[in-house]
Amino acid sequence: MPTVTVIQPRVADDTNRLLRVAAYCRVSSSSDDQLNSYNSQLTYYSHKFEDSDTETLIDIYADEGITGTCEKRRTEFLRLINDCRKGKIDRIYTKSISRFARNTRDCLKNIRELKSLGITVMFEKENIDTANINDELMLTIMGGLAQEESNSISQNLRWSFRRRCQKGTVKQHSAPLGYRLISGQLIIDNEKAEIVRKIFRMYLNGNGYQSIANELNQSFCKESDTSWTASYIEYILSNERYIGDSLWQKSYNTGIPFKKVRNNGEKEQYYLSCTHDSIVSREEFYTVQEMMIQRKKKLQKHGLDCFRGIIKCGLCNSTYKRVRKNNKAYWICRQHHLNTSLCGSNAIEENTIKNAFINLFNKLYYDYSQLLIPIKDSLQELETKQSMGDKNILDLRRSILKLKEQLKVVATLHTKGFLNEAKFKEQSLEINNKIDKLNKDIRLLAQSDDTKLKEIETLIDYFEKREHIMIEFEPQACEFLIDKIVVKDNILEFHIKGGLIFTEEI
Repeated sequence: MPTVTVIQPRVADDTNRLLRVAAYCRVSSSSDDQLNSYNSQLTYYSHKFEDSDTETLIDIYADEGITGTCEKRRTEFLRLINDCRKGKIDRIYTKSISRFARNTRDCLKNIRELKSLGITVMFEKENIDTANINDELMLTIMGGLAQEESNSISQNLRWSFRRRCQKGTVKQHSAPLGYRLISGQLIIDNEKAEIVRKIFRMYLNGNGYQSIANELNQSFCKESDTSWTASYIEYILSNERYIGDSLWQKSYNTGIPFKKVRNNGEKEQYYLSCTHDSIVSREEFYTVQEMMIQRKKKLQKHGLDCFRGIIKCGLCNSTYKRVRKNNKAYWICRQHHLNTSLCGSNAIEENTIKNAFINLFNKLYYDYSQLLIPIKDSLQELETKQSMGDKNILDLRRSILKLKEQLKVVATLHTKGFLNEAKFKEQSLEINNKIDKLNKDIRLLAQSDDTKLKEIETLIDYFEKREHIMIEFEPQACEFLIDKIVVKDNILEFHIKGGLIFTEEI
């Protein structure tokens, strides 16, 4: 019989090792009161661990004068999380959950990651220590309260902004071309103001947006390294600040997480007159606005707006632009129009595009039941299969769970000092790459075709209600059906709703 000797495992002696502690502080504005609070937090944490026999302060991470609603803007917080991932920290102290995160999702996400790294967090105001929490119920509740607090603060700020707008005391926060921002006031920058006046003069003389942009790009008045574009010219020509007025709340923030969206009448707006010196006269400005409206109506009347931005070059993928030559309208690749050596595509007459669309439309009108209904049936069948569940997806999710467990083990070994930095990074990267690949496979398998199905059903309903073929080009029908038109030699490739592609020879 062989002799068996049991070798006991070596346990790391952590009894004499001090816990490496980090403190996180944040204030959400630059006001004097908030900065005093910020300095108080720094002072408090600097002295808190001086005489501790169990903990030692590694670093203080402090974000000053920024909002907590968006994690990406908190550079010190991100540095803290990054240092935790590197195994530099064992425990985090912070004043409250609202300092740590302003919405439940971010709070739980970060706590879960820190727990997987073996790092605990102490929220001093709420007296919550994640080392003593076996579930996330309390954190969910407190995170929700922090989110409500953030919502309340945001509502108060918006109310304050509206009151300032109503009183006419709101300060400018950015300066458009032609102005400089000094102490919340717009002051004319004479050199750049002349560029603005030139843009207005050129438009009044009959130049279009692209024509003005082209001339500015080639002239001495190119603004720094910025390329002039048609959309930028349109923005300048429609900006009320050039007549000394200010329109406030052109955009607004949605709920948490905040996202800025354009205000198309969902929220009130405030128009303040004579808030600063003007660069152009009111007569010039209002004449330009009327010209812009009339040009847009003309484009819509002749059905030209429906082609704008959707015709693409099959060679260089540039967007086509409309030009006139010998009393005829053509669409031409912008790259080719700028320099023929950049793209070898040819211009295409506008009537040719219209006729090709009419042919396509009438084919769909006659044959939609043979073309679209089978596609709809296939999508419905696929959707039914997916709604019943997919064994492959379940298997992939199980594999991801196993990999995440491996990741926790690797992180713990690294935190305890059994895995060096290089090996930790190597193994973590390998496991994360596997997780990413599995998640990608899940997305591919579970990709919903619900949007396509609805679009196909909309097309079928449209043609079922249609009572006649198309004789003359109908801009509304083109806008409804077409997502994109790709020009390829003597072929037009029509991309219609539902992801369908049809071609027409020209």
